[in-house]
Amino acid sequence: MTEEPELTRTPSEAAHAPPKHRLPAGIRAMRPRQWIKNVLVFAAPLSAGSLFHEDVLLKTFLAFFAFCMVSATVYLMNDIKDVEEDRLHPRKRFRPIAAKELSVGAAWVLAGITAALGFGIGFWTSTYLGVTLAVYLALQILYSMFLKHQPIIDLAMVSSGFLLRAVAGGVASQIDLSAWFLLVASFGSLFMVAGKRYSEMKVLGSDAGTRKSLAAYTVSYLRFVWHLSAAVTLMSYCLWAFENQERGWAAVPWTVLSIAPLTIGLLQYAMQVDRGNAGEPEDVVLNNRPLQLMAVITVVLIAVAVFTK
Repeated sequence: MTEEPELTRTPSEAAHAPPKHRLPAGIRAMRPRQWIKNVLVFAAPLSAGSLFHEDVLLKTFLAFFAFCMVSATVYLMNDIKDVEEDRLHPRKRFRPIAAKELSVGAAWVLAGITAALGFGIGFWTSTYLGVTLAVYLALQILYSMFLKHQPIIDLAMVSSGFLLRAVAGGVASQIDLSAWFLLVASFGSLFMVAGKRYSEMKVLGSDAGTRKSLAAYTVSYLRFVWHLSAAVTLMSYCLWAFENQERGWAAVPWTVLSIAPLTIGLLQYAMQVDRGNAGEPEDVVLNNRPLQLMAVITVVLIAVAVFTK
């Protein structure tokens, strides 16, 4: 499966005794920290100015919860399949299944429960949302079974998980997705995934044996991919911002102003990628205060733009 967390520390640091946890093993195996990725479902309703419509807001929250459950299913299935490999990894060996805190049988039962909840809520909310979740799960299974060791394809498959989250927020409420939105979501996803691989390459190297596809990459190639995807993401966003610069409250072009904090935030994230610290995107988002500030400012400016024009 995709979206497994990568290293953010050196192998020697990660090899220490397992950290103490307050959450039960079953909850930790569902990786709730990674659910922050699912906030992408709010992007389409926010950019369309429909998020705070009562029906849209409810369906978006349902889409968020459904994606949390289905992605938890993916994480559980991934850990079941890769349990032996995870036990050789300096950090993944502390995952509940690899560490034998959660049995494989119990993990399968939990995966069935989360899948039933996710798809039940998804199809009840919207047929299109249910189909989006089904496509997401199918791609993750294909990735795990056949494609995870294929260079370039693995980048596309993992980035599709981010993209489908962004799409889910739109289809849940039948909001039209603009071409600019899809471009930003697509290349933004590729930027994050290439950054994950670059960070793992920089921390562990291509011969560490933790991910076979890394052996086909070079640091310079992965740097090229995340440079390219960052440039296309920023350019697509700028074009969207100028195309939607109708002056709203106080006659200010709010979308154009949002380019500045978005650019600074992108540069902040890129700095973490270059340092090899972006193996786990959720950790970067949760721990980098300047990045959080730029994200909040960007969202506020976009909200003012779309709700006051």
